Amino acid sequence: MKKLIALLIFSSLSTVAFSQEHNHGQGAHSHYGSLDTILDHKLIFPSRTPDRIITNLTVDPARSFAVNWRTNQEVAEGFVEIAKATDGPEFLLEGVKKIKATSELFENQNRREPLVKATYHSIVIDRLEAETTYAYRVGNGADDNGYWSEWFQFTTASAKGDKPFSFIYFGDAQNNVKSLWSRVIRNSYRQYPNVDFMLHAGDLINDRDANMEWGEWFYAGSFIHATVPSIMTPGNHEYRDGVLSSLWRPQFTLPENGPTEALKETCYAVEYENMKLISIDAEGFDEHEEARTAQVKWLDSVLKNNTKKWTAITMHYPIFSTAKGRDNKELRDALKPLIDKYGVDLVLQGHDHTYARGYEKNEGQGLTVVKDAGTVYAVSVSGPKMYESQDQGWMVRRGEYTQLFQIITVSQDTITYGAYTPMGSLYDAFDLIKKNGKKTLINKVPDSDIRLRKDFVKEN
Repeated sequence: MKKLIALLIFSSLSTVAFSQEHNHGQGAHSHYGSLDTILDHKLIFPSRTPDRIITNLTVDPARSFAVNWRTNQEVAEGFVEIAKATDGPEFLLEGVKKIKATSELFENQNRREPLVKATYHSIVIDRLEAETTYAYRVGNGADDNGYWSEWFQFTTASAKGDKPFSFIYFGDAQNNVKSLWSRVIRNSYRQYPNVDFMLHAGDLINDRDANMEWGEWFYAGSFIHATVPSIMTPGNHEYRDGVLSSLWRPQFTLPENGPTEALKETCYAVEYENMKLISIDAEGFDEHEEARTAQVKWLDSVLKNNTKKWTAITMHYPIFSTAKGRDNKELRDALKPLIDKYGVDLVLQGHDHTYARGYEKNEGQGLTVVKDAGTVYAVSVSGPKMYESQDQGWMVRRGEYTQLFQIITVSQDTITYGAYTPMGSLYDAFDLIKKNGKKTLINKVPDSDIRLRKDFVKEN
């Protein structure tokens, strides 16, 4: 009994000490009920030990990668230690390099949360070897006496540009991210652990500057974020009143090759193997005339000078929406002529909280094999927030009230696309084949029911 009492006292004191450390200078609000647990404190407040560690693709993924992380403001500097990975721990004895990151003091307070003070650290590690696995960790201090993350592994892309690769595409995570989106990203990784990167089509969270929500997003992805690089395009929930989340650029290091300073790290292009992958800031397009004009002109130039065989665009708002009343006519009128002119292969989108995939050409004909195929458009949702959709001519497959992730594999002549549920069931699939300047689309829709709300919502 005495041991039990002692244990309870120790636990209580530890919790108090933890709260004091994490609330020091934070101005925590006593009414913020979700801060009653240690886990919730960790989701919001940083400590000296790195958290929210994430890697991002750079403009040269064969020779570099970007990594970001967060600590509290007691840690003024951050470092990356990196070495070529080995089968045993001998890499620790074979030339570990220590590189100083860029560190910035930062604080923000969401309208429903306490003040959060942090130091954000970021670095692009370059001069790496292609197709090589590296071990790295982030932190501060001498040897293992400081505050360091665990060692992660990361593999660079091929420099030849002809190696097959795969990535996972997620529509909106947005709500209940820790409790309900976590199973989607984790099962996607379990199903395809050798994936090369992940793509997020906007609305990663619901409230742009909510540290609890961002904490849930990083918690859900956990070590996956630190080992599989990501790229992301912002959605309307990363904005408020036309202003991008103040946490976007501190948390991520994305390419800065877009058209203007205002669109830095939201509108950009990446070349990965034999694909040009382009992010359009759709909310910036919607909110600001100068962003609209700049992105259209820039996209025309990028597509005109593209030397890659495959081209994909990701943006939050769909060119073709899945429901009436959600049409994005100005976006479509501005971008679709360029998509058609330059023969873009894939457009990967979110926002509508349903699933649909199809193409404008041969609309409504229900063909299995489509010769001289045009652009394939996809709208998907990975989080639990669901809307209804309507059947439209451009759709080959649609669904409602289904969380999905898409595994896309790109080889020399073929893109293979599969949309999966968190249960691992295949919901939609196609192959896009490009040879001798011609594209053929082969629909591989599974022989299963379309998931629509009426199928599983009980009648009153």
